[in-house]
Amino acid sequence: MRIGVMIGGDGRQHTIDDVIGIARQVESAGLDDVWMANIFSFDAISTLMLVGREVPRIGLGTAVTPTYPRHPVAIAQQALTTAAASGNRFTLGIGLSHQLVIENMFGLSYAHPARHMREYLSVLMPLARGEAANFSGEEYRVANVALDVPGAARLPVVVAALGPAMLRIAGELADGTNTWMVGPRTMESHIVKRIREAAAGAGRPDPSIVGGFPIILTNKPDAARAQIAQQLTIYGQLPSYRAMLDREGAAGPADIAIAGDENLLRGELRRLEEIGVTHFNAAIAAVEEGAFERTLEFLSSLRGGG
Repeated sequence: MRIGVMIGGDGRQHTIDDVIGIARQVESAGLDDVWMANIFSFDAISTLMLVGREVPRIGLGTAVTPTYPRHPVAIAQQALTTAAASGNRFTLGIGLSHQLVIENMFGLSYAHPARHMREYLSVLMPLARGEAANFSGEEYRVANVALDVPGAARLPVVVAALGPAMLRIAGELADGTNTWMVGPRTMESHIVKRIREAAAGAGRPDPSIVGGFPIILTNKPDAARAQIAQQLTIYGQLPSYRAMLDREGAAGPADIAIAGDENLLRGELRRLEEIGVTHFNAAIAAVEEGAFERTLEFLSSLRGGG
């Protein structure tokens, strides 16, 4: 199981230099990836292109970039450019976002999210493979579009798929899923099971499973969870995440956080690997002084140091 660190989405403000500095820390710790949220700050794809030019080894990925505001040809072009600039270390993570954002804030229709994603991937995935895209659907009509991006290889694409329909689409068309607010029982019985079945039914290889979890190494887990609950309140209210928490029997985001000592963290990560998570995305909860550095050092120890 690859181990990476999430940048963004924790309420803290980072400059471009901060993001590059965090990526350097993660790389120096011997970890595999950095993942970046695309919310209402820096554009994650563009920022990771800069990271890729400054930090030479670490894997890069978005967790995730919303589809609705960007045409699939445009996002393919941007992502392939980032891949070429980083020596093909980039994974494009995409997602629907939420009705609150897409309809209420952007003024776009969120009426048919599953259809939208299937059509989106029908255009995007041929381009990610270096092929021409030809597709005619309800939302997208693309005729013989090809991209020539020197230095770009096959682009991995993972989808923020949580519900049954989205997991089926991701398994059939994309390279995997990128999850958030999913507890371990739900990960095993719902996410991994359904997406693997969909991929197998389509004659495709086992998909990547990127599991994002709040995590903190602490000797005060109850206090840390209380802070995490406050910090991540909104995620317990958004319908798609709420459905995953309800499946898990979790009252809120803090209930699926990995918080405790070295033995607890080590055991939980081992459990996720056994379940089938291929990429662990550590959203380090910096709710105590020194928590980020301490937790990063622990994750580094799993890799034998930096």
